[in-house]
Amino acid sequence: MQRRELEQVMRHTISVLVENKPGVLARIAGLFSARGFNIDSLTVGRTEDPTISEMTVVAEGDDRVLEQISKQLYKLIDVIKVEDLTKTGVEFVERELVLVKVELREGKEEFLHLVKEMEAKILYEKGENMLIEIVGEEKHIEECLKKMERFDIQRIFRTGKIAMKTG
Repeated sequence: MQRRELEQVMRHTISVLVENKPGVLARIAGLFSARGFNIDSLTVGRTEDPTISEMTVVAEGDDRVLEQISKQLYKLIDVIKVEDLTKTGVEFVERELVLVKVELREGKEEFLHLVKEMEAKILYEKGENMLIEIVGEEKHIEECLKKMERFDIQRIFRTGKIAMKTG
């Protein structure tokens, strides 16, 4: 068996601090693409300093590939700091936001009970239409969506993961 086959491919949550300038997102996404590294989710937003943004990139790969990506990111002039949160051993909190639009011709009481059980929030309700918000870790989101499969889901919109170190 080749060494590459023995290495474990895992899901990485990478925090990237960048200068808040036009084109930075495109350069970073291009770098991942050029290396054949698929991005599962990418979120970006300003920090407390409006000149700095933080990106949370979720992608799968082995440690060798991740190390190469990190080195390449540091070569980009607008990149301030790169940290693979899943490899650092530090604690971090991760969240994702999902909006789900459902049409409830039947089973409304059951659905409302499920919304309460999932600790979701009803954002809009009119007639048979309902829009709910679910916030949590990816595992929680997946469990909630699985429980809702039996209802008439019209649309799902996911933000992607955001993550922050706790210390």
